Amino acid sequence: MTSRSGPPDTSPQKSKAGFARLANAFRYSCAGLVAAFRHEAAFRQECALAAVLIPGALLSGASGVGKALLVGSVMLVLLMELINSAIEAEVDRVSLERHPLAKRAKDIGSAAVLVALINLVAIWALVLLG
Repeated sequence: MTSRSGPPDTSPQKSKAGFARLANAFRYSCAGLVAAFRHEAAFRQECALAAVLIPGALLSGASGVGKALLVGSVMLVLLMELINSAIEAEVDRVSLERHPLAKRAKDIGSAAVLVALINLVAIWALVLLG
């Protein structure tokens, strides 16, 4: 039997299986949503936008697939903002000094949100006007 050196394959904080893992994952996800809402102005603004657009999508005359596209495009913006916020938090955790790679990481995260917003506008235009 050989001994391995190096880091373990998984984090010791993760529960291994079953309902406890699902419950922990749900709890951590809710904590992430609360943290994003509390600390990220852009996420709050996009949640306000979602609170208007999602009911509008569901009440629109679009087909079921059209409604799914409308709602999905709004959810994609929220997803991208969560990922962008996570990237920014991790970059700031590592160092608050200005560094070209830190700027690149933050700019790319921001670009992902912009692409999602462009996607939202395009889908809404195509479904509702096309």
